[in-house]
Amino acid sequence: MSNVWLVARREIAVRGRTKGFLIGLLVSALLVVALAFIPKLLGGNDSYTVGVVGAGSAGFETAVKPLAEAEQAEVAFRKLPDEAAARAALADGDLDAAVLDGTKLLADGEVSQQLGLFLQSAHRALQTEERLRAAGLDPGKVTEAMRVPPLTEVSVSTVAGDAGVRAGIATLIVLVLFFLLISSVTSVAMGVVEEKGSRIVELLLTSIRPWQLLGGKIIGLGALGLVNLLVVIVAGLGASLVTGLATDLPPGITGIAISAVIWFLLGYAFFSAMAAAFGALVSRQEDVSSVLTPMTTLLMATYLVAFYAVTDPSGSVARTLSLIPPFSSMVMPVRMAVGEVQLWEIALAGGLMIVAVVLVLLAGARIYQRAVLRTGARVRLSDVMR
Repeated sequence: MSNVWLVARREIAVRGRTKGFLIGLLVSALLVVALAFIPKLLGGNDSYTVGVVGAGSAGFETAVKPLAEAEQAEVAFRKLPDEAAARAALADGDLDAAVLDGTKLLADGEVSQQLGLFLQSAHRALQTEERLRAAGLDPGKVTEAMRVPPLTEVSVSTVAGDAGVRAGIATLIVLVLFFLLISSVTSVAMGVVEEKGSRIVELLLTSIRPWQLLGGKIIGLGALGLVNLLVVIVAGLGASLVTGLATDLPPGITGIAISAVIWFLLGYAFFSAMAAAFGALVSRQEDVSSVLTPMTTLLMATYLVAFYAVTDPSGSVARTLSLIPPFSSMVMPVRMAVGEVQLWEIALAGGLMIVAVVLVLLAGARIYQRAVLRTGARVRLSDVMR
């Protein structure tokens, strides 16, 4: 095993210092941080200034205040002498809207949806009170009579209250796992072809066995992929704390992150063995993409199924394929992030995935051993298998 770790350390030292890896690491962290800040940036303005003109607009401030507090928004009111002053303030950008005599709403363009909801609700409440008084009724008693408590909502699921947030996290997991897997396993294939094309592999195999070289390469590049994933997780959680989104994260987010790491390692082991085996069939970098077509097709199918599982995690397709390797490497963490998954399903999916990884590693090592020293024209898989 010492030779395996020697190769792994070499891969980490060489690949980990390349500009491509370091830039990719930085870009991944920045993208996740940007995703955390986008809701903050697109959330719109939650602080408004409203002008009021005339006696008919006097009660708006009192009526709007509880509505704004409920939505954690701030609405300030400014008294203006006439409509001309209100129009001038709107044109200068000093006001977001202006209410004229309780009958007209002015804005420079369209009123913000949130602010419009506050003002229209306040207007209806004020007009209702006036009509009740005109009819000889006490608005306070009518309001008290209409204050009926809503039905108590009780969910039978522990995750129903944060379904939207969980779906967003699951989508992010799918994207991160796919891009990290495709980049990591492609690096394995490119490394195999590079060593084979330059004939360095012939020198290396005089000192170590083929399976040791292959195992060290997979472990080393897998460690770099794991570092990338951990950087993404740390950057995402850190940005969530800064932006305040951490309070919206569902309970069990730590378990979701740990499961994503474990399933990434299983998926990487499966696909990297395939990539190394297929990469050993060619000697030129130009042929890598074509020889990896079966693997990339399978990986893309896994990605599409996982993306579908975000919208229907309890459907028969998601439940079935989350147990079948290699689909389970991406579908199961999605199901675990979106909803409840039975423990036996996780255990079964994990066990089957481990068996599949072992089988693919054995087959990949056999193909790699037989094909890696055959340089020149592309080696046919059927010839290697025979």
